[in-house]
Amino acid sequence: MKREEKIQIIDSLTEEINASNHFYLTDISEMNAEDTSALRRACFEKDIKLIVVKNTLLRIALEKAEGEFDGLTDVLKGATSLMLTETGNLPAKLIKEFRKGNDKPILKGAYVEESLYIGDNELDALTTIKSKEELIGDIVALLQSPIKNVISSLESGKNILAGVVKTLSEKE
Repeated sequence: MKREEKIQIIDSLTEEINASNHFYLTDISEMNAEDTSALRRACFEKDIKLIVVKNTLLRIALEKAEGEFDGLTDVLKGATSLMLTETGNLPAKLIKEFRKGNDKPILKGAYVEESLYIGDNELDALTTIKSKEELIGDIVALLQSPIKNVISSLESGKNILAGVVKTLSEKE
């Protein structure tokens, strides 16, 4: 590969990393063609971009990218694939689901919600991270709960107040 091609790939990877809010580094080596194709199809369906990269080029791209990715350069050994996504927990759920029938992909590291996760043992933690949309939904539900309680109290209080007024008016 010529130097110009390497520079172009590094710049492209740097742009992808900067444009993506979350990314995962995985090992999909030793997967057969059928499983690799199934993984690529699953990634495409979930709007996850899967790129197989050379470690040296990815290391340089991570150094050039905007962000603190120092801990991830240590896991760049062996074959590495880059999963780029806009939803932080989606690749973790996909990996977990895919591994029900396979040994791979193995999680090497991830950058999710401005935090680094190193090692395959972090997969369970990554699946439980809520996406921005899920957090907004939770906040809306929490904000609606007290309002619903106030409205129901006012509704029930209206009947009680009406009964008290009626009883007082009948006594007079």
